[in-house]
Amino acid sequence: MAEPVALPADYGPLLAEIKARVQVARIKAGLAANRELLALYWDIGRLIVERQQTEGRGKAVVAQLAADLQADYPGTGGFSASNLWRMKGFFETYSATAKLAPLVREVGWSHNLLILERCKD
Repeated sequence: MAEPVALPADYGPLLAEIKARVQVARIKAGLAANRELLALYWDIGRLIVERQQTEGRGKAVVAQLAADLQADYPGTGGFSASNLWRMKGFFETYSATAKLAPLVREVGWSHNLLILERCKD
């Protein structure tokens, strides 16, 4: 059995500082991941809107997109047909308001869905 190592007196503060930095980095990573996910959902919504405007297709295409995305990315959630429709609504709701578009990317996806479902204007 190994003998306990004598640690310097300033070890506790060093550990606390490192743990605080780890926590801050984890929060920043989560926020960055959220921004990227929302940017992806915004872009998917935009693509669906643009294709519907130019080609006039709707439900069948979204259903097929959902099936193909789920097959191509197994184990990755968020690509159901209903969520693709939410992405479309997310883009349509906020794209016309220049002040809101960047702000909604600072809020999590589930919070954006609550706002979209509960607010009429």
